[in-house]
Parts: sequence; C-alpha cells; structure tokens
Amino acid sequence: MLPLADHRAARLAALTAPDGWLNLVARIELAPGHHHVGAAQEVQLPSGPDLLGALDLTPTGASFARPGEAPQPFQPVPDAFPQLRVDPFLLEIHTVDGTPALRIRDLSQQPTITLRYFPDDPDWIIRAKWESLAPEAAEIAMKDGSTAAVTVTHRATFRHQGRTITLTPTHVKSGKPMFVFRDATAGETYPACRFLFGEHPSDGEITLDFNRAISPPCAFTDFAICPLPPPGNILPFRIEAGELAP
Repeated sequence: MLPLADHRAARLAALTAPDGWLNLVARIELAPGHHHVGAAQEVQLPSGPDLLGALDLTPTGASFARPGEAPQPFQPVPDAFPQLRVDPFLLEIHTVDGTPALRIRDLSQQPTITLRYFPDDPDWIIRAKWESLAPEAAEIAMKDGSTAAVTVTHRATFRHQGRTITLTPTHVKSGKPMFVFRDATAGETYPACRFLFGEHPSDGEITLDFNRAISPPCAFTDFAICPLPPPGNILPFRIEAGELAP
C-alpha cells in the first residue's frame, strides 16, 4: 500500500493525465457501422475540424481513419476501454451494458484542480471481516438513471459505535474490490457517493482505509456514468475521512 501522501499524489496525477477525467468533453452513443466524426458531422464534436475522420465500429472492435489515411485500430488499455489518439483528441470506445459510445478527451486542455480532504484519521483505517459469498447477480442504479448488471462475490463487515456494518463491493479495479458508499457527510463529500478500494484481503480480513475514499468520476465531468451505492452501502453516520467534494 502506498503511503497516503503518495496515494494522493498519484490520484491527482491520474485526474490531470491525458486520459483523466478533467478533459472529457463529450460522450456520444453509437450504433455499429461507419460514422463520420467532426465538428460538422453526424457524430458532432464540440470543437476541432469540420471532418476529423471516419470511425468504423463493429461488435469486435473499432478503427478510425483521418481523411486520406489508412484506418488505425483502437488499442486495448488495462483497466480501461480501447483508445486511439487522433490529435487534438484522445478517442475512447466506452461500452456500458453492451451499448457503445465514443468518449472524447481534448488534449489541448491543460486542466488543474486542487483536491481537499478531511484531516487524516487513523481511526478510520479498519481491518474488516472479509467474507466470500456464492456469486450472485445483482443490478445497481447508475447516476444517469440506468441500471448495470454486476456480480457480488464478497462482503466486508466491521463494528462501528456498537453496531455491525456490512459493505458490499460491486466492482473490481486493478484487482482491488471497489466499494461504492454514501454516508452522512454527503454534501461536504460528493453527494451521490464515494469510492473506496479494499486493500490486502487475506486470512478472512481486508483493510478499509477511509482516508483513501475518493470522489467518483461524475464529480468531475457530466460525461461519466457512475454507479450509485447499493442500499446496504448507504450509511447513517458520518465518515469524516477521505476526499471532500471537488
């Protein structure tokens, strides 16, 4: 586990990177087929040339060709969606529940942001019970009003103020279980939810360090689609640890 200061530096670097969340300028749902992309085309970009090029989207992949040039395939990216740099943009094929969309990041932007946090609190570093479950299909609500199918395989349990608290991770990222939760600090923290990644599951336990809780992508852009907490992850008490609303 990275020291907390290094974790936060990496978090800031990821947000402001070319494929971060601060330069995302559009998300356009597409059907498979041949599409012209540009500021004056059927797939309309918010800026750039009238015709950036042509996108070919199939069930097995995507490619993009600038005018007069050979098509280039979108490339796989670990823990992300296929991407292709077409200056001045980074294009991404973002698929949710089988529906593809073109996400566009404007590389000419150089966004900056200051992240704010509650004071570090070692009491919110919790070694929770980590229980394996029979895999169970579930649906979770998304911030845009849709739902997404997930598979629940574990839960984490700990004691707080005399009560037993159970949190269910609904996603896995970089091999770590991701908990989507909301607590009574909502409003000071991002109102919809926060994300927390469990660390070091072993011997039936897992570390939940709420000082590392972060705002979801939809706190930074309207073009992200974020999960909302399952009912059991909505907590009636305050967790004064981690990232405040941006």
